[in-house]
Amino acid sequence: MISQRKKIIKRLFISSCLSGFFLCSMTAYAEDSNLTLQTETVEEVNSSTETIESIDNVEPSQPNEHIYHKTIFSLLGEPKYPENFEHLNYVNPNAPKGGIIKLYEIGTFDNFNRFASRGAPEHYSGSLYDSLFTTTADDISSFYPLIATSITYSDSYRWAEVEINANARFQDGKPITAHDVEFTFQKFMTEGVSQYRVYNKGINVKAIDDYRVRVDLPEADREKLLSFVGNMHIIPEHYWKDRNFSEPVSTPPIGSGPYYISDYKMGQYVIYKRNPDYWAKDLPVNKGLNNFDEKRIDYYMDTSIALEAFKAGEYDFRGEGQPKNWFTQYQGKYFDSKDIIKKEKIVETAVDTKWLAFNLQKDFFKDIKVRKAITLAFDFEWLNHAFYYDSYKRPSSFFENTIYAAKGKPSELELKWLTPYKNIIPEQAFDEAFTVPKSDGQGFNRNNLLTAAKLLEEAGWIIKDGKLINPKTQQPFEFELLTYLGDDIKYAIPFQQNLARLGIKMNIISLDYAQINRRMRERDYDMMPRNYSSIDYPSSSLMIFWGTEYLNSTYNGSGLHNQAIDSIINEIIKNVGNQEELVPLGRALDRILTQEYPMIPMWYNSKTFYAYWNKFGQPTQQPTYAIGIDSWWYDEDKAASLSKNREH
Repeated sequence: MISQRKKIIKRLFISSCLSGFFLCSMTAYAEDSNLTLQTETVEEVNSSTETIESIDNVEPSQPNEHIYHKTIFSLLGEPKYPENFEHLNYVNPNAPKGGIIKLYEIGTFDNFNRFASRGAPEHYSGSLYDSLFTTTADDISSFYPLIATSITYSDSYRWAEVEINANARFQDGKPITAHDVEFTFQKFMTEGVSQYRVYNKGINVKAIDDYRVRVDLPEADREKLLSFVGNMHIIPEHYWKDRNFSEPVSTPPIGSGPYYISDYKMGQYVIYKRNPDYWAKDLPVNKGLNNFDEKRIDYYMDTSIALEAFKAGEYDFRGEGQPKNWFTQYQGKYFDSKDIIKKEKIVETAVDTKWLAFNLQKDFFKDIKVRKAITLAFDFEWLNHAFYYDSYKRPSSFFENTIYAAKGKPSELELKWLTPYKNIIPEQAFDEAFTVPKSDGQGFNRNNLLTAAKLLEEAGWIIKDGKLINPKTQQPFEFELLTYLGDDIKYAIPFQQNLARLGIKMNIISLDYAQINRRMRERDYDMMPRNYSSIDYPSSSLMIFWGTEYLNSTYNGSGLHNQAIDSIINEIIKNVGNQEELVPLGRALDRILTQEYPMIPMWYNSKTFYAYWNKFGQPTQQPTYAIGIDSWWYDEDKAASLSKNREH
């Protein structure tokens, strides 16, 4: 969807749904062009100074520690907004409240616990809970007060104390306290998914009193400390204390956010209603946002049916991921009359990319030559021209569209990180950066298939009766491509045909939302399409994607891991905010990841396509990292003037 970047921002607040889980201390991301370390206001503290009392009697853990007391803080660079800001730049602070916006999702849902370890949770149910601090759609590396009012921490980066807003309330009117913060952490540590416990091992969260909570880390880690506090969503102890947090819930839980669930039909639709008594509605980060009285989300099992429903006015906003649809289906009388508005936005920042992940636990994918051969059989150039109107670009990096993408041959600084692991990483990591040779775009892909056949032969496979055979086992090379039911899989048939020319049989299996999630969690697949979320800069999020400790994370679609990857990610975590080191570290990691061929690069959109029914007001400025639907408002005059409404 359009706000793909925002879905990453709070990744470490764990949920084991959809692509796996959603963790509560994963880093936010910053713009690539501004990675200078934030200059923090420092007050030196020792046992004889009066400064300690001026910071709520916080005692330094070590002599001569420097104490920082902040209401707004940033992982990288300076925050965009000052402490006394009144509202965000991309909102109309006087936007009218009212009306309804109708949205859609593909798939289904069977519960409302976004953090359950099983089931198919309602897609938006995670938004029921506010976090201690929040990011903005134009400053995703900084944190602004929400449930919390301030943070105090030292330059040891081993501890922090957080002040809770005494006005903060859950949706049933009960106060949000430091005890709820402590309870939230303990609930996730005992009943959350295992990856959460691994990542947060050794962390301690303890309520000091009703409105102060302390966080202690086992070792110094600036990024982990600040992002943990900044991103932590809070659940109500009085609701969850007698419920199993890992299990689905069939009725809407109590939240703390601006919307609550007012109506639903399981698996078909859900209505979120704006809470007029939302305690944080007048905070600077919320002014001009959350303007609709209701948000209705309808679920469709098929993308084609969903598109026709949009054109008929069944819902209001649609992001289009299929260029062919965009150029051929978004037409008709409502488009001609401007009842439906089409928009295109050039992608200029880090971008979500689509790949086909090999399951490296499967024996036939363990040889890198086999993975490279199958990658060569994917004819992107022809697919892009024949099906996608040349609108896609092919990724060549896991840091696409950023300065951290590997380019050319490695620099001396990159070699510093690569050379110690030369015996366990691909030799090509020391040569030109990863790229897949282009085909002629005519649909034959002859040169790449010839190279692929040679690679398969070098890997020990032989052709027998037109089939690629393992000479030791006499078993043919046959595997499954697992896809979501209802997804557009036009690419799969040509890919299947190219593989058949190599003697490989690929079976295409489409499963529904719940089935494919289960198999993904159990790593019960050979190959499947995966979206690799945009990464603006290398950070601790990479541990979840590629770290050995998180091998069972469903973010790691291929299961690739090794000592070199682990070590470089650990160095990245130490150097977040230090651009001089972060750039070569990111590029070195990128070389290893891409040259291992863990996934086949498919594509990403060079533009964002979206359309909406012309019944909304919008601010004059759009945020950098999103379309900004949450800043729109319902315009009664525009809605009344729609020709569709006049027809009835």
